[in-house]
Amino acid sequence: MAVHAFLFPGQGSQAPGMAKDLATAFPAAREVLQEVDDALGQHLSRLMAEGPAEELTLTENAQPALLAHAMAVVRVLERDGGKTVAGTAAVVAGHSLGEYAAIAAAGGFALADAARLLKLRGQAMQRAVPPGVGAMAALLGADLEQAAEVCAEAAATPEGGREVIGVANDNGGGQVVISGHAGAVDRAIEIAKAKGIRRAMKLPVSAPFHCALMAPAADAMAEALARIPPRAPLVPIVANVTAAKVTQPAEIARLLVEQVTATVRWRESILAMGALGVDSFVELGSGKVLTGLMKRLLPDARAAAAGTPAEIEDLLKIL
Repeated sequence: MAVHAFLFPGQGSQAPGMAKDLATAFPAAREVLQEVDDALGQHLSRLMAEGPAEELTLTENAQPALLAHAMAVVRVLERDGGKTVAGTAAVVAGHSLGEYAAIAAAGGFALADAARLLKLRGQAMQRAVPPGVGAMAALLGADLEQAAEVCAEAAATPEGGREVIGVANDNGGGQVVISGHAGAVDRAIEIAKAKGIRRAMKLPVSAPFHCALMAPAADAMAEALARIPPRAPLVPIVANVTAAKVTQPAEIARLLVEQVTATVRWRESILAMGALGVDSFVELGSGKVLTGLMKRLLPDARAAAAGTPAEIEDLLKIL
């Protein structure tokens, strides 16, 4: 019998039209989208369905939108498929903001609270660093050690000072994302090329996520999570910060705060789930980014993604 992990995508997986066919097909999905709209006091579901892409991509919109799509799938699986997260998954995990969706799916947050927390998180991240001060880049064909070496060299400025730069996401499969001051990221791209790393490219993001420059956003989340603390989840969470299982609410909250400035240890998280006996990974929500990464890390495990009615139908056959 397969041991399932449910995965929840992060920023970049959003796109106009997300959850639209799901909402058309299932009342349970429409209910989730309405709950999120009501919690935020905005027509996020309309933005998700129709765009424009530029507005949907804004951090404060993309984060709750990805939560809404994922939780719509969860609700449909429960109501129409008779499959609960607690009864189906051995563990859950989410990439960056996806961790909030994972916790909500496991019963650790009410949907409305998770939506408000992610709206606030997106706003706080956007405010933390003025436009143009920070940047992010993807190093393709690099491992964690090589990326860390590049960052260590790139931190030094030509004037003899130092700037912030570090590994934001260790995604696995030769994909590492770095983040920090814009000048340091530019230097890192040149250093990576000189070291023979296959490809180094700047990412079209509005802020340098998962680095020390996000400290003001971490402070904002500490305050928010003190007001809206998580409950004990029904299923263990594999945390981004530790790549290990966590179930205690206070520890979940602490790691969510730390996650804002820390590396997303996704490669280690997937491998840790494999070591726990997980042999079936199911990505719920928008896109198939995590499914692709998982296949590179654990090619013998089963992978599935469900964000549309047809994909949910296929998923129910294997759960």
